[in-house]
Amino acid sequence: GYDPNYVPDSVKSFVVHIYRYIREKNVFDVHQMYETSFQSISDRFFKDTPWPSVEAVAPFVDNDHVFCLLYREMWFRHLYARLSPTLRQRLDSWDNYCNLFQVVLHGVVNMQLPNQWLWDMVDEFVYQFQSFCQYRAKMKNKTEQEIALLKECGQAWNVYCVLNYLQALVEKSAIIQILEKEKEGLEYFTADNGYDYDGGSNVLKVLGYFSMIGLLRVHCLLGDYQTGLKCLLPIDINQRGIFSTLIGSHITAIYHYGFANLMMRRYSNAIWEFNKILVYIYKIKQYHQKSPQYEHILKKNEQMYALLAICLSLCPQGNLVDEIVNTQLREKYGEKMTRMQRYDDEAFALYDELFSFACPKFITPSPPSFEEPLVNYNQEAYRLQLKLFLYEVKQQQLLSGVRTYLKLYSTISIAKLASYLEVDEPTVRTILMTYKHKTHPVDSDGKIASNADVNFYVDDDMIHAVESRAAKRYGDFFMRQIVKLEEMMSDVDRIKL
Repeated sequence: GYDPNYVPDSVKSFVVHIYRYIREKNVFDVHQMYETSFQSISDRFFKDTPWPSVEAVAPFVDNDHVFCLLYREMWFRHLYARLSPTLRQRLDSWDNYCNLFQVVLHGVVNMQLPNQWLWDMVDEFVYQFQSFCQYRAKMKNKTEQEIALLKECGQAWNVYCVLNYLQALVEKSAIIQILEKEKEGLEYFTADNGYDYDGGSNVLKVLGYFSMIGLLRVHCLLGDYQTGLKCLLPIDINQRGIFSTLIGSHITAIYHYGFANLMMRRYSNAIWEFNKILVYIYKIKQYHQKSPQYEHILKKNEQMYALLAICLSLCPQGNLVDEIVNTQLREKYGEKMTRMQRYDDEAFALYDELFSFACPKFITPSPPSFEEPLVNYNQEAYRLQLKLFLYEVKQQQLLSGVRTYLKLYSTISIAKLASYLEVDEPTVRTILMTYKHKTHPVDSDGKIASNADVNFYVDDDMIHAVESRAAKRYGDFFMRQIVKLEEMMSDVDRIKL
């Protein structure tokens, strides 16, 4: 049986050493213990039980208040990963995050923690909020005790409190001003990976940095994509940043950035970013096979291929996709993408299938009405986002046919196009206006940008079309052939005659 007060020698040694390294600001050894030792001890002793309670380990670390908060943060993260937390444990985890963030925001934090730990802190905070909303929305099978506890704790995991903590970390850290100064060459935040080499603390600044990604994720879960993208604006995702040094934060940032752009019809932006991250994952995933994040990397990889298939079906911009990604995409979704171009019932079913597989787990942040009959409403937010997405797909139903003819002709009369589409001329003009509207979204700077691979203008009753063609990238082809040749030569060298 599990005894929360029993502390194995390995756990005792772990907390004593990591506590000492934190006090010495020895980031390298803290990182080693956090990444490797914590995982190996969990696998050996705590596969299906929690770690010892904080009260049991506190005497070994001088009852240090801040360290105990950090230990409990790891304790709850392990509990969520390996077991199913009770409602009381969910509420206790919320209290621990509140206390930890209060110390960071209003106390004097004289320590340096690894960026990986600080990212995991923000990532887990948002995940536990999402998990709590999903849990609370399944009201049908709740016991009377759980319902009574939910009524009492209305502020726990409240959406405004979650957003306020993330926003407070961004503002108190002054990270936006730091990133602005870095552009002018007055700061070296990214060059130093967020660490303070003058003996200060990196905790508040790096938590503020990662909180911007956390805010993007929360707003995506709520369906507020514009605000989410606005929160991420201070981070230039096209440049190297601290987010790109950690695979978890890199994938989370690009996945939610790409998804938000997809929902706002900025398909080119989404395609460009999905392509870059998929190339990156293709190159580095073999080095993460033993990492606890490996399954998460593979899952997000598959989801982003599905989102890329949706983007390219709605906005054919194959020139933005590398050949490596294009080959993988054709293997996974080539047949489906061909059928998705038809815009019939089968195509809508495929859009539904891919969206449902690849979208975030949307949440309804409002608490249930306890006066009314208790029902499960955990799927409502997802159904609403799916409905809006399919409505957008349906609006583009006729655009596929128009685009085909515009690619075929450099000039075509409206009357002729109307006869091809089997509609009258006023309807053709409406369709052309719709095409312009759907292929020209407003970007983050408020400017109108084009997604179209075919541009046109109407002069009297004549349509003039121009297809934009991207220059072919021969370098990619030759690089791949050189790699294949080297592999073949190494295979031949191994043959013993």
